[in-house]
Amino acid sequence: MPIVYRPARQQELERAEELVASSINDLTQRHGFGPMASLRPPDFQSFSLQDDPDGLWIAEDDGEVLGFAFSWVCGEMWFLAELFVAPARQGSGIGNELLKRTMEHARKSNATNKVLITFAFNTVSQGLYIRHGLFPRLPLYLLKVPRDVLLTRLQESKFRVAPIEIADLRSLAAIDAHALGTSRDKHHRYLLADGATKAVVLRAGDEFVGYAYVSRDGQIGPLAVTRTDAMGAAFQTALKLAAESGASQISAFVPGISEAVLGVAVAHGMRITFPMMLMSSRDFGDWNCYLPRNPGFM
Repeated sequence: MPIVYRPARQQELERAEELVASSINDLTQRHGFGPMASLRPPDFQSFSLQDDPDGLWIAEDDGEVLGFAFSWVCGEMWFLAELFVAPARQGSGIGNELLKRTMEHARKSNATNKVLITFAFNTVSQGLYIRHGLFPRLPLYLLKVPRDVLLTRLQESKFRVAPIEIADLRSLAAIDAHALGTSRDKHHRYLLADGATKAVVLRAGDEFVGYAYVSRDGQIGPLAVTRTDAMGAAFQTALKLAAESGASQISAFVPGISEAVLGVAVAHGMRITFPMMLMSSRDFGDWNCYLPRNPGFM
């Protein structure tokens, strides 16, 4: 039977994420990094499907999921969160067909900037995206540290923290507009409803400096600030919050140009474990003021 390409359905998202995890681990193991992905509930994918079903696509053959593509839109930004094909079927054109459909999602959304995060060592995928007008802009590094190592180096937080309230969303939108060029109101609302993520505003006296999210598993991000000179202290505060989560490993995705964060990270024992690359159709954002959550959420 011919391969069918169609919009994804809610009941297929778990199978799609199984394919994503196996494809990532096949790739990272072939490049000497070992398995990286673990299977997680498709909560963000499910939220995005309800928000904008045009962004999720399945490739199937006789009921078997062979590929999955997932993109979301905020304002004028279109973001390709996932595009993966079953390892045994790679190189057969499935990825190209899925990409065509996600690019159509970008066109219908009137996006002026197309963005994604991919593996820095995957030159094949980077070549594919370059042919579609997305170019490498910024290295991103996954840094990790065992919690017991971090605890021996922690310093006092320089910012006061308080839980993010719905009333804070206007301030968060202003920060995102500066750091990313677009509001992500719906994604803040998604994270605020996630019981596994701690969400705080950062204050210096009466000044609203930024915000930070820390997952129960010790992952920091997104984190954003109003000004570059606050980023190092903001990350130091987030490290303390992450240590309080009790997770055995603390991690963060850090832009390669963020000298302040990289300096604080290394001083606290964090080490680079994985290199990635931000690609986009045009330059955007102030990456000294923003840390992504993960490659699919940004």
